[in-house]
Amino acid sequence: MDRDVTRSRTRRPAALGVATVAALLAAAVPALAMDEIKIASAQRGLWTTTLVHLGEQKGIFEKHELDLDIHWADGGANTQQAVISGAADIAVATGTLGAVSAWARGAPIEIIAADFTGGTDLFWFVRGDSDIDSVADLDGRSVSFSRPGSSSHQMAQGVVEAAGVEAEMVATGGPAATFTAVMSGQVDVGWTAPPTVEQAMTSGEIRFLFSGNEAPGIAEQTVRVHIANRAWLDENQELAERFLLALQETIDWAYDTDEALEMWAAMHEVPLEVARAARDRGYPKSAMPMSPISGLDMTIETGIETRRLDEPLSDAQKADLVKWVEVLIP
Repeated sequence: MDRDVTRSRTRRPAALGVATVAALLAAAVPALAMDEIKIASAQRGLWTTTLVHLGEQKGIFEKHELDLDIHWADGGANTQQAVISGAADIAVATGTLGAVSAWARGAPIEIIAADFTGGTDLFWFVRGDSDIDSVADLDGRSVSFSRPGSSSHQMAQGVVEAAGVEAEMVATGGPAATFTAVMSGQVDVGWTAPPTVEQAMTSGEIRFLFSGNEAPGIAEQTVRVHIANRAWLDENQELAERFLLALQETIDWAYDTDEALEMWAAMHEVPLEVARAARDRGYPKSAMPMSPISGLDMTIETGIETRRLDEPLSDAQKADLVKWVEVLIP
C-alpha cells in the first residue's frame, strides 16, 4: 500500500504538466540582485518629473536591476538640497540655474544629463476676473515661481525683465499650492504645467498670460537637468549609467505607446485625449535630449544677473561642469 501511494505521488508532477514544472524552475532561479538608488523628484504629476515613476511602474528600471526609492519635493531647490546632503543619490528634472550656481559655490553635486530644453512645459495664468491682460500690466504685481533657482524662476524672471516691468517675484511651491494662492488673491500671477489646470482654463476660472518660451533665449536652453551626489557618483558610475539607460528607455516607451499617457491621465483624472494634447503641446519629445547641455552661457549670465553666481565661469570650469554628461551619455 505504501509503495502504491509513493508511486502515485511520483507520477503527479508529470500529470500536472508544464505549469508545475515552470513554477518549480522559477523557484529554483535566484532573484536578480537589485541595486537601490535614492531619487529626489520635484512636482509629482508633471510629465517630465513623473516619468521616472511611470517607468518604475512599467518595470523598466527593474529590468536594469535597479530599485528606485523615489521621494517627491515641491521644487528644484528642494531636490538639489537632498542631493547635496546625501539624502538622495540623484535628483531628476531640477533647475539648471540652481544646479550650476550650487556647483560653482562648491556643492558636492555633478550634472549627469539634460532633462528638458525650452519652456513649452510651463505657463503663467491669472484669475478670470483679473485686470491683468498682458505682461505689460505686471508693474507692482506679484508673479510666482516654484523655488529659487528652478526653471520656473528663470523663465518668469526672464519674461518680466524683457518686458521692462517691476514685478515682485514670489516662491509659491508646486502647482496646487500656487493655484490656491492665485484664487485666494495672495499672488496675482500663478505658474503651472499641463494638464494640472486644464479644466479651470476651459471654464474661464483662470486665463493664460504667458509661456516660459517667451523668455528670451529659453527655447534653445536646457532649463532642467539631472544631478547626482559627487561622492555617490564617484563610487557608482556604473549605476548612474544604468539609471540613464533605463530613463532613456522610459522616455522612448512613453512616446512610442499610450501606456504612460494612460497612467498620467488617470493620475490627473482627465480623459486620455486631454492628456495627449497637454503632453504634445507642453512636452514634445524633441525637447528631451539627454545631451548636450544647451545654452550654458545664457544660464551663467542669468546667474550673474540674479546674483546666484559671483562671477562668470571660465572655459575650464564649464568643461568640468558638464564632464560627466560626456562620460555617462553614449
